[in-house]
Amino acid sequence: MASTTDIARRYFEALSAHDLDAAVALWEPGARDRIAGQRELLAPHGIRDHFGALLAAFPDLRIEVVELTTYRERTAVRWRAQGTFAGPARFEGLRPNGARVALEGCDVLHVRDGRIVGNVTYLDSGALARQLGFAPGLGSAAQRRLAALANAATALRWLLQGASQPAPIADGVWVLRGGFPLKTMNVYLIRDGDGVTVFDAGISAMSASLAAAAARLGGARRVVLGHADADHRGAAAALGAPIYCHPAERPAAQSASPHRDYWDLRRLAWYGRALLGTLIPLWDGGELEIAGTVVEGDEVAGFRVIELPGHAPGLIGLFRESDRLALVSDCFYTLDPQTGIKGPPRVPHPAFNADTMQARRSIAKLAELEPSAAWAGHADPVSDDVAAQLSRAAAAPS
Repeated sequence: MASTTDIARRYFEALSAHDLDAAVALWEPGARDRIAGQRELLAPHGIRDHFGALLAAFPDLRIEVVELTTYRERTAVRWRAQGTFAGPARFEGLRPNGARVALEGCDVLHVRDGRIVGNVTYLDSGALARQLGFAPGLGSAAQRRLAALANAATALRWLLQGASQPAPIADGVWVLRGGFPLKTMNVYLIRDGDGVTVFDAGISAMSASLAAAAARLGGARRVVLGHADADHRGAAAALGAPIYCHPAERPAAQSASPHRDYWDLRRLAWYGRALLGTLIPLWDGGELEIAGTVVEGDEVAGFRVIELPGHAPGLIGLFRESDRLALVSDCFYTLDPQTGIKGPPRVPHPAFNADTMQARRSIAKLAELEPSAAWAGHADPVSDDVAAQLSRAAAAPS
């Protein structure tokens, strides 16, 4: 019986000789030939149709085997191909234009009992497009113009996402602000080994910018939700990392609804109802798969979990003893959610609270820790006379 290497060599010789009968005869019926990133062919008819169409577009196509490397049932074949796009057939819908192409690639053939039972083809489709004249050449003026256009589109997309670059706020801690146009959504990235823990996950429009920020810092190792409201879970799934929350937030995190059952938007002004009623579903990223839960006293990337219920039943914050930094999600607000106007810390708006009196007690609990700075889920931190400001917020009349 012919060896794996012999079968591979015979296959490429048949293709280069345009002998499709001989090439197809080497395949096990039903076997798959995957052209990586493009398509999958099923032997025998898919193989014949593909190469028949290729040869009808490039009638002088020749394939040279450069190197074969075999291990057990697999042979990697490095090859070079040359041909003219002379037609008469079209290629991928394109009319023949006489372009000469020279391409290198690699096939990894799986051979068993003298038959090809699988293959994966790797080729540079970008180089092929450039040689055919349908993509600009590397370093050309046309490519520079295309890059400028793509960069402008990227800048516009990032602008509409309302996302900023992550900014350091303490040793090993960054904040990423998002939300068009005011950038009032805060997500925190905390150094965690060779990557980061992401605390809260903003809105869905921040997905790309948050994933990019985490990747630049080594990648997201996990996501910890301060709570499961739509504007705090929106980009969580896009990070591809395990997601954690307080046990009391698990039902909401796993729910498909962007709304919490205790919310009462009737307590908002008419413009707040109109604005937030429209935005909240757009902010949401949908239901999440929760990998585990965290509770009071657990350690997260050098911070201690503190339970701060009230705005949400299972709202948590993170507190670091070494510098007394507090990251506290929506324990308090420093803006009016209906207008975006910023101000001193205050109890979250009662339209969104599970228990406003409990929210007051949680702000008072946070004040007793005497943080050096307290960063909330939105807008600006409290960084001066923090305990006193929080105590006043907890006691202020509604």
